[in-house]
Amino acid sequence: MNTLRHVVVALALLLAGTVAALHPKDFQSPEEEARYRAIAKELRCVMCQNQSLADSPAGVADDMRRQVLTLIREGKDDAEITAFFQARYGDFILYRPEVKPVTWALWFGPALLLLVGAGVVVSIVRRQKTDAPAAPPAEDRQEW
Repeated sequence: MNTLRHVVVALALLLAGTVAALHPKDFQSPEEEARYRAIAKELRCVMCQNQSLADSPAGVADDMRRQVLTLIREGKDDAEITAFFQARYGDFILYRPEVKPVTWALWFGPALLLLVGAGVVVSIVRRQKTDAPAAPPAEDRQEW
């Protein structure tokens, strides 16, 4: 039982360290913290690729988060900060990239695939209806 308590305490300390590493605690104001968190949720981690900057435990994400905070403190607005990262890493860094010819596949691809899939299903169902012979109704013979 005592060993289990040590394991739980060690695990709690380990997790507390990672949470502290994800976000700095020395914000100068609640507004700064809110902006920081909003921007970090909109940017994608370049290493993890499926996590936002806010959620990523990667070392490069720590550097990027520090850069976000630095740019906020330099007086940059949200659009300028996003443009900074977009210029450095491309449209991939944005969770919601701009709608332009290069990103049409991202924006319209899923809907197009859904429409094509629905069309395939409809054509298969129609073909099965026309190919199936009409079966005569079964005679209902019940013996009493």
